[in-house]
Amino acid sequence: MKNRAAASTHKKVAVFLFDGSAEPGYLNPATLDAGDSLDLLSPGGEHRSIPLKDLKAVCFVREFSGAFEPERKTFLSRPKIDGLWVHLRFTDDDELEGVVPNDLLAMLGTGVQLTPPDLHGNVVRMFIPRTALVEMNVLGVVGAGRHPQPKSRPNAAEIPEQPKLFRE
Repeated sequence: MKNRAAASTHKKVAVFLFDGSAEPGYLNPATLDAGDSLDLLSPGGEHRSIPLKDLKAVCFVREFSGAFEPERKTFLSRPKIDGLWVHLRFTDDDELEGVVPNDLLAMLGTGVQLTPPDLHGNVVRMFIPRTALVEMNVLGVVGAGRHPQPKSRPNAAEIPEQPKLFRE
């Protein structure tokens, strides 16, 4: 029996570099945490390897037309999405807010995946490599409902006897 390779799916992205340039292309999201470089396929079909140290952000976009950057960099009010509301500061002193999953395992990779403040814009989500960040602060936990205090169970002596269904 043959082992089949996992099917790859390439998503539309805009890659931002620290030199200020942005390159549109296609990227397999499963390869983001693998290695020290990013493999980008340009719209023309050319392959390019970009080192993570040169990368500022990868924006997953709906369309290649329009703005590649998020329209807003901060939330206007407390976000409604479940997760951790974070504030990021980049090595070039740029700042951005977003929501990351409230999962410790998601923080162990080579970068942080977050949902940007403008949910209806062209940018759906972003990947920020750790090498691009100076600091990341948690501003709040969103969607973690308060768990009610469990009621104490009554003692067996306090429970009334159950009535008989059939008169025995």
